[in-house]
Amino acid sequence: MARHAPAEAISIAAQNRKARHNYFIEDTLEAGIMLTGTEVKALRAGKSNIADAFAGEQKGELFLFNAHIPEYGQGNRFNHPPRRPRKLLLHRRQISKLLGAIKREGVTLVPLSIYFNQRGIAKVELGLATGKKQHDKRAAEKARDWQREKHRLMRDKG
Repeated sequence: MARHAPAEAISIAAQNRKARHNYFIEDTLEAGIMLTGTEVKALRAGKSNIADAFAGEQKGELFLFNAHIPEYGQGNRFNHPPRRPRKLLLHRRQISKLLGAIKREGVTLVPLSIYFNQRGIAKVELGLATGKKQHDKRAAEKARDWQREKHRLMRDKG
């Protein structure tokens, strides 16, 4: 189910930097997203925010909720609501597999990034995630600091 997503991305429009800090990411998946014209232009401007966003079910389909894509400045009356639900485009088998995983307790779909691929199509990288406890976050930070210090020591000695 894992796909190669941002490695071949041309430009990242929005990134959820706290997702890997707040969640254990079990699996990642690339999905298309249905956007209006002004949303695409606003994404290309790079002012969107997906820190509070999540993916969930609505009538048997997956939607991205609470993602903030600001109104496009030159959009006038054709602008979009900034926090509207946006449909995620996946194959039926992928949707049913993800919905089964979401039904488990403590598992959620978190958007890790929104980017444009080589063809200029907006994609969302989703992560199947479980929440971290406070002690897990502290342990991860401690391990990261130790690795950083170890590299400094090795660089200075050799």
